[in-house]
Amino acid sequence: MGIALDILRSWRHPRRIMAKRLSEGVREDRAVLFLMLGCLLMFVSQWPRLLVEAQNDPSIPFDARAGAALLGWVFIVPLALYAVAGLARVVAMGFGGQGTWFSARMALFWALLAASPMWLLNGALVRVPGFDIFKNIIGVLALLGFITIWLSSMIESETDGETQ
Repeated sequence: MGIALDILRSWRHPRRIMAKRLSEGVREDRAVLFLMLGCLLMFVSQWPRLLVEAQNDPSIPFDARAGAALLGWVFIVPLALYAVAGLARVVAMGFGGQGTWFSARMALFWALLAASPMWLLNGALVRVPGFDIFKNIIGVLALLGFITIWLSSMIESETDGETQ
């Protein structure tokens, strides 16, 4: 229940939750768990869209689309996110950041996991007729939530530990 509550709390107090996560010490296994859970949930959030696309264009069946999405979200995106976290750390060092490579990874991976429930909601609305505008609003909120949680977590991970 700790992760679920922390995901919910991250939407209100992202720096406080990141400080809590970083206080648990360098746990690469936990960072990878957050990354893989986030990617798996993002993969699941794609299913309704993939079903609609498969119905609209039956030349590519759902299982082929799902297989490609699985390859992307579970194998390719995690590697890309490691690179993005490294780039974010380099940028933070340019601004005098005090963090570590691990804290930069944790900030990005946690933000992905914390934003994933909104992406699941966004994906679920694909098959609901008449909710196009609402779906777009949820998509924008999910993206803004991810960016806000990531930037707040990066700020926390790169400062001297004072939580606002």
